[in-house]
Parts: sequence; C-alpha cells; structure tokens
Amino acid sequence: MVTIYDIAEKANVSAMTVSRVINNTGRISEKTRARVKKVMEELNYVPNQMARSLVLQQTRSLFLLITDITNPFYTTLSRGAEDAATKNGYRLLFGNSDESLEKEADYINTILTTRVDGVLIAPAGDPSLPHLESLQRHNIPFVLLDREVPGVECDIVLGDSKEGARQLVNHLAKQGHHRIAMVNGSDTISSARLRLEGYKEALILNGLTYDESIVFETSYGPRTDLSEMEAWLDSLDPLPTAVVAGNNVLAIEAIRLLRKRNMRIPEDISIVCFDDFGPYSEVDPFMTVAAQQAYQFGYLGMQMLIDRIQNKEEAGPWKKIVLPAELIIRRSVSTL
Repeated sequence: MVTIYDIAEKANVSAMTVSRVINNTGRISEKTRARVKKVMEELNYVPNQMARSLVLQQTRSLFLLITDITNPFYTTLSRGAEDAATKNGYRLLFGNSDESLEKEADYINTILTTRVDGVLIAPAGDPSLPHLESLQRHNIPFVLLDREVPGVECDIVLGDSKEGARQLVNHLAKQGHHRIAMVNGSDTISSARLRLEGYKEALILNGLTYDESIVFETSYGPRTDLSEMEAWLDSLDPLPTAVVAGNNVLAIEAIRLLRKRNMRIPEDISIVCFDDFGPYSEVDPFMTVAAQQAYQFGYLGMQMLIDRIQNKEEAGPWKKIVLPAELIIRRSVSTL
C-alpha cells in the first residue's frame, strides 16, 4: 500500500509537506503542491479518510434524516440536499424515520457514533426535542426542515403551511363548496397545526362554519390499515362535497377509500392536498395542490448547514427561511 512516505521520497519533499497537501493546510507553493499531487496520481494514492478526519476534526460527511422517503416531497427534497452537499465537497449519509420516534432515536445514536459534521433533519414531531438536545450536547450542528420543535433554537427551512391551506380552502369555496372536510397529520407536528389553522381561518373568511366532526387527524406517513379513516368517512352524514388533505400521502389514502365506495373524483366529491406528486405528476396532471418548493427545502437547508459548520465562530444569529406554496389548479375539483 502506498504511504505518504513513498510520495515524499518520489516528490523529494518531506512527509509533513505531503500531509499538508492532502489536508489542504499550511503554506505550500503552488509548484510544490502540483508536484506532490502529480506523484499521488502516478502512484494511485488513496488518502486514509479516517486518519484525515482525526487531523482536521472533520469527516466531510453530513446526515439527512427525513420522515418518509416514499413521499415525493421528501424524495425531491433529498435530491436538493445531495446536490448542495456534493457541490461543497461533502458526502451525504441518509436515514428514514417513518414518522417513528424510536427509529429517529436509533438514527441519532448512529449520527453520534459516526461523527458526522452536521445533520439536516425533518423531525418526527414535538416529542423529538430530546433527540435534538442530544445533538446540541455533542456540539453537532443541525438544521430543521419543514417542522419546528418548541424549545429548540436553530436554523430552519419551513413552508408557509397556513397560507397554503388558506389557498386550498379559498379555491374550493370559490367553486361553490360549503361542506369542506380535512384529513390532516397529528397535532404534535407543527406543519399540521398550521395547516389546520389556515383551514379554519379560510372557512371563516368565506362565511363557512368550522365543524370539528369533519376533521380527521392521523399520521402523515403511509399505512396499510385504513379502518379508522374509513370509519370516520362512514360516520359523516351528509358526506362533505370536498376534502383537503394535509399532504399527498393522505390524499392518496382518501382517494383509495372513496373509490372503494364507488365515488368518482371530482364528479361525486372533490379533493385537494398539500405537496405535488413529483416530476411524474406531469404525465397525467390531476390533483389540485398547494405545491411546496421541495428541491429548495433540501438545497437551502443543506447550504445553511454547511455555512454553519464552516463559519462556527462567525455564523451569526439563527436563520429562518419560509418558502411560499404555489396553488396549482388541476382536475380534482368540480364546480357546484
């Protein structure tokens, strides 16, 4: 195996000079740096990343922890995060919590043991507080995505959940819908709380009455057992003329149940949701959505994290970016 001493001998420099070239530290002339790099290429030298990390106190590795990789929103977000990490010379490790606090805790332990330089995380919800505090105790920088956690001060990238919900309800009301139901995520998740607030505000602004019996709260993640949602639908009399889904996964599950009842969309019932369905939604554009800027969530969040890592002493106050949602009108809403 080629060592730095082999390179030093062939390049006629000291081993310390070779180490400085590898780690990009110290003052070395460009001529010497070029000569050392040329010898490294000739000898097919591969740096020992573990040893290099110990010298620099950096692994050049970052971790992205999201809640549902099957959701096109997070798939696109992940691509944005990876692009930003690669552009800045970092490797990106990945985890998927499935909205589970237990899985999230396991990933946090993995993050601590792998000594990554920072974490970009969409937390499972408010109960994620101890996991984030653990990162803080170990001085691991992190940026939150999509969800705030009370009691945590940090950089964060959010969507305008309240305004997006208002846009969806306003659109339905303009099409003549008065009985508008909502299928939403858990109230332990900040984005779900804001979407419910926006839903309520839009109903009032459109002269409609809020009825908690036509609001169903569940998990944002996918599931195989839809019996609780089905029982809720069966309890509604009369059925709503429209449904607002808190995200695209919930919209798909609601559609599955409605079709099971032989209900057509939008002829029998209209449906709208948060988040688009990824690049393939253009093949058969159907769902009216409040589309969030998923790629920008990941890219900007990762850039904020890298800035925080590289400027620890001069990073300044915590930053909060709120990205607007765009109402995209398609064919899933009928006019009454």
